[in-house]
Amino acid sequence: MLGLKIAIGGKGGVGKTTFCAGLSQLFAESGFDVLAIDADPNANLASAFGIPSEQNPIPLIKMKDLIAERTGTGRDAVGTYFRLNPKVSDLPDKHWLNVNGLKLLVLGAITQGGGGCACPEGAFLKALLTYTILQRQELVLIDLAAGVEFLGRASVQGIDALVVVVEPGGRSIETANNMAKMAVDLGIKNVAAVGNKITDAAEIEIIKSQLKNITLLGTVSYSRSVQQADLKRTPVIKAGEEFMQQLREVKGALIDLISVSIATKDPA
Repeated sequence: MLGLKIAIGGKGGVGKTTFCAGLSQLFAESGFDVLAIDADPNANLASAFGIPSEQNPIPLIKMKDLIAERTGTGRDAVGTYFRLNPKVSDLPDKHWLNVNGLKLLVLGAITQGGGGCACPEGAFLKALLTYTILQRQELVLIDLAAGVEFLGRASVQGIDALVVVVEPGGRSIETANNMAKMAVDLGIKNVAAVGNKITDAAEIEIIKSQLKNITLLGTVSYSRSVQQADLKRTPVIKAGEEFMQQLREVKGALIDLISVSIATKDPA
């Protein structure tokens, strides 16, 4: 299981950042060398680890001089040639933050209109994620930007699993199904879901009935303690034993899913 790459996605507000932080912490406690990556424009993964706002790392996507240097452009250049494969292999070690027994790297994401791969920032971001996914040996968990756009840029091609967080609601489940379809198109073998903010068993059955070709790893009950952890910027691992136990069950199911995939992989 060494070197696994797992991306966490979903519709905005479903709790993907909370799940990414919690799973990262559980894998670290199990002895894995964990690198957690925040690739969301609303970079909140640091707060889910309990890092005070004044100590938040600056997202690499906002380091204009660094991007200009690596892509070979001027700092604010528009419509110029740039390197599609800039050197990025030295950057994770320089910019990650050690926290709670794991490493946190805040990338951020492109937010301006029309910002995709056809720009220096897009090339930089994709190169850094591709290097991290394909060549680094840590267990990497990536907190994706909300929605499906990030998958559309093929920035996480090569991951071992995509976990989509859903809540009881049609739009959330529709987003999960769209992400799953795009993941299959990218060749991602394992696509799974986690039900969050569950208040009764009937909601679980509705989620199961509406998910299309997506394994449901487990569910997590709605919890005021998780909400309070978010408000107070305390680590999600301190949000209560029920939450953490349910997350441990999700982690176990995810490991089983990936293990089966590895065991049945065609040797050719």
